[in-house]
Amino acid sequence: MKKIFLLVAVLTTALFAFKPAADSTWTADTAHSKIGFVVTHLMITDVEGSFKNFESTITSAKPDFSDAVVVLSADVNSVNTDNDKRDEHLKGADFFDAAKFPKLTFKSTSVKKVSGNKYKVAGNLTLHGVTKAVTLDATLRGVTTNPMSKKETAGFKVSGTIKRSDFGFGAKFPNAMLSDEVTLNANTEFVKN
Repeated sequence: MKKIFLLVAVLTTALFAFKPAADSTWTADTAHSKIGFVVTHLMITDVEGSFKNFESTITSAKPDFSDAVVVLSADVNSVNTDNDKRDEHLKGADFFDAAKFPKLTFKSTSVKKVSGNKYKVAGNLTLHGVTKAVTLDATLRGVTTNPMSKKETAGFKVSGTIKRSDFGFGAKFPNAMLSDEVTLNANTEFVKN
């Protein structure tokens, strides 16, 4: 009986002593980050754009981010292609239809380490009121302590390709005018909270 009591006491102590790794939350430093896209115009030239207003977080318990959950939200009214007239057209009903769909969002469903600092990030992208599964390539460029803020900071480069036709985006514009494939790209810094 004494042995059973001792065993129960040891197991109970071990159970309460065990603490799962705490999740860390990282927030995008938007002053040092850019979320962008590239589309081909008339099959001869690339037009680049970005979103000035966005927010993103990464939650992860593992230091290599292999268990990360990534959440992103961008204000489509902040689209910027360095041309005011084009930006207004993009915000309108032909493209983003910002009055109806003011945000684009992404939430990861899995992050898989491919090798070294390379990852595949799968998730759901919602654009123009349509949600589709997409997979992006991500590179962890490093983790360092920012000498100014003294906070741990991680850098990521992300890229991928979507089809605008999958989202009903710019549907009346044929491929000869605007490529169906849109390249997504991001260079981001995240600060550990």
